[in-house]
Amino acid sequence: MKRYALALDLKDDPNLIAEYEAHHMTVWPEIKKSILDSGIERMEIYRLETRLFMIIEADEHFSFQNKAKADLNNPKVQEWEELMWKYQQALPMANPGEKWLLMKEIFRLEQEE
Repeated sequence: MKRYALALDLKDDPNLIAEYEAHHMTVWPEIKKSILDSGIERMEIYRLETRLFMIIEADEHFSFQNKAKADLNNPKVQEWEELMWKYQQALPMANPGEKWLLMKEIFRLEQEE
């Protein structure tokens, strides 16, 4: 199982943040299906003020490139992404068009058996 951590910011507006969280209480079924179909088995999103942190656990066949390609060909995913962009803003170091940025793992602690 592969594990990824990603970050993104929200616009600094309490009303927009509340709307964003409400959307994530009722994520569209087509969006959940597209995520699971890509090989992602578990996804969590956390928020601290305007900073979002996402953890993805995916099978060995998952790739961000394949997910992006499938998303481009899925009108419902495109509709969701356009809606979410109302609330999101790119991180300062993002390239044009980039949203969620992959974070570098710098530490891991695991109990030895």
